[in-house]
Amino acid sequence: MTVLKDRIRKLLRVSLYRNAGYLILTSGVNSLAGFVFWAVAARLYPAEGVGLAAAAISAMGLLALLSTLGMDYGLIRFLPGSGDKAKNILNSCFTLSGLVSVALAVIFLAGLKLWSPALLRIQQNPVFFISFVIFALAAVYRVFAERTFVAGRRAGFTLTQGLVFSLLRFIPLIILAPLFNVFGIFASWGIGLALAVIVSIPFLIPRVQPGYRPAPTIDRKAIGNMMHFSFANYGANIFWAIPILCLPLMVVNLLGAEANAYFYIGWALGYLLVNIPVTVSLSLFAEGSHNEEQLGHNIGRSLRLLLLLVPVIAIVFLAGERVLALFGSTYAENATTLLWVLAVSAIPAGINHTYFTVKRVQKRMRDVIGLSAFIAVVTMVLSYLLLPRIGIIGAGIGWLIPQAIVAVAVTPSLLRWRRHSVVGTEQQHSPAYRKGLIAN
Repeated sequence: MTVLKDRIRKLLRVSLYRNAGYLILTSGVNSLAGFVFWAVAARLYPAEGVGLAAAAISAMGLLALLSTLGMDYGLIRFLPGSGDKAKNILNSCFTLSGLVSVALAVIFLAGLKLWSPALLRIQQNPVFFISFVIFALAAVYRVFAERTFVAGRRAGFTLTQGLVFSLLRFIPLIILAPLFNVFGIFASWGIGLALAVIVSIPFLIPRVQPGYRPAPTIDRKAIGNMMHFSFANYGANIFWAIPILCLPLMVVNLLGAEANAYFYIGWALGYLLVNIPVTVSLSLFAEGSHNEEQLGHNIGRSLRLLLLLVPVIAIVFLAGERVLALFGSTYAENATTLLWVLAVSAIPAGINHTYFTVKRVQKRMRDVIGLSAFIAVVTMVLSYLLLPRIGIIGAGIGWLIPQAIVAVAVTPSLLRWRRHSVVGTEQQHSPAYRKGLIAN
């Protein structure tokens, strides 16, 4: 036991492992709380209500992604070393993204009849309409707060933010159940987001960026250098997230609200595994932004962390059906195979995220955009073709196939970068290097 504790302490002294650990823990807490949230919702609300609320929440997440303009990744890359400009960078990001968020939410709601008729009740209810706009704004602000913590390598605060969001949404979920159907679930989720933002921006961010105070600001000079990089990431992020956020909308419109309830629960549980490498890649990105010279060495560390997926996937195959049964027997009957497929997809998705992160650190975004676009297009086309034929499992297969293709294509590059790093490290520890016989 003592040896294990010493080994854990040694690992936690490495900032990549420490921050990755916090991010994985945060993802786990959010996902576990999300699992319980939807389990409670499935018991308190009808399946149709769960399906429509899931679609509304997915739409809100898509709008949050569009509202970032890629500046969430720009913060991680450019906030380190920004010095006195940090305050204006942060406030400019919050202000600009906030304006975009409100505009996009109103446009989305105004055009529901065109792109998502199943959600027309949001447009028809003034309280639902206003709440959607406010909660969409909270969703994007929560992303920026999290990225600020990651940029400062203080990922422990993401856990604090995650706990606020995860736990406080249960109170309104239970209270609103006798009064509302779809709106009760959606409002509970949004209230959790809003409370997390209220805790993060005025209280936690100043502990990462001393002297920070929120204020409406758009400082073109402060954010000018990061905008080109941000817009490139914006395109890549949109392509990556299109399947994640649009598939529930596709399912609800092709197969109906009840089928979407089964899909959304299976998808949410399966994406928990995909979130493990996503969080590891964020830690890798922060480390690379602080010290690019150690990037190759940290690639090896990140790939080793991906080995955590193997036992987790095995657990999913053994216990996934029983876990889904907690939502109800119909969820287990309809979503177990989908959950298995998504669990397997976590491995190629992890490889792809590691590759994308290296390219982001190098500020070479062409491959990130192109490969993300390939994954998005193939996923959506395959899902559209397969959903009417084989049901919700079609979306899982549509997601897995392009992830696997891209992972096979990029793995040689990752191994080459890692191998060069090992060679460089060995040279630095050789007597010849220390005597100056090998150029450093």
